[in-house]
Amino acid sequence: MTNVKLDNNVQEIVVRNIVLEDLDEVAALSAKCFGPDMSLKHEHFVSQLELFPEGQICVEYKGEIVGTALSLIVNFEDYGEKHTYYEICDLGYIRNHNAKGRNLYGIEVGVNKQFRGMQLGRRLYEERKRICKDLNLENILIGGRMPFYYKYAEQMSAVKYAQEVIRGNIYDPVLTFQSKNGFKLNKVIANYLPGDEESLEYATLMEWENEEYRL
Repeated sequence: MTNVKLDNNVQEIVVRNIVLEDLDEVAALSAKCFGPDMSLKHEHFVSQLELFPEGQICVEYKGEIVGTALSLIVNFEDYGEKHTYYEICDLGYIRNHNAKGRNLYGIEVGVNKQFRGMQLGRRLYEERKRICKDLNLENILIGGRMPFYYKYAEQMSAVKYAQEVIRGNIYDPVLTFQSKNGFKLNKVIANYLPGDEESLEYATLMEWENEEYRL
C-alpha cells in the first residue's frame, strides 16, 4: 500500500492482486477502457485467476479499482514474432499459461481516463516488474498498441512511426509510455489485434529485460 500526495491531500493508492470479488468491477473497467469489441469479459478474468492469480493485478484509488494489468507466462519461442494477440493469450482465457516458462507476457493494461495523470500505469508496470523478478523470469514482453498511428498512416509506415515515437519526435499514449518505463522496441507486428482501427491492427513487440534473471 502506498500513500501519495495529490492536490495537497494525502490520498490512498493500493496496488494488489485481483480477486474473484473484483471481477464485475474489473470487467466494467475493461469495457470502459477498450470498448465492447476489444475488451475482455468476466469469463476471461475468471479463467485468468484460476490459472495465474499472481499475474493479475489492479490499482485502487479510494477503494475503487481504476486500473488493471493482466499477464501470463509463456516460452515465447513457442509463438514467435509473428504471433497474434488472441493466439498468445488464448482468446483471453490464458489456458496456454506455462508455469515453467521463461517469459512474462503482458496482455492488457487499462487505466480509467478520469484518473490518468496520477502515474497509476507506472505503478502497475512496476508491480509487473516485481512479479517478473520474484518468479525469476527472463523478461517481460508486450504486444503494444499504437493508438495514434492512424493519424500518421498516410505519411509513414508503421515501422517508421514506431521509430519516430521511440526517438521522441512523435507522441503516442501507449508506445511513449512503455518506452519511458524501460521497454525497448524489438519489432513491429502486423495483423496483431483484429478490430484495432486506431493502430491499423499493428502492434509493437516491446521488451523489458530482468537483469536479475538467473538460469
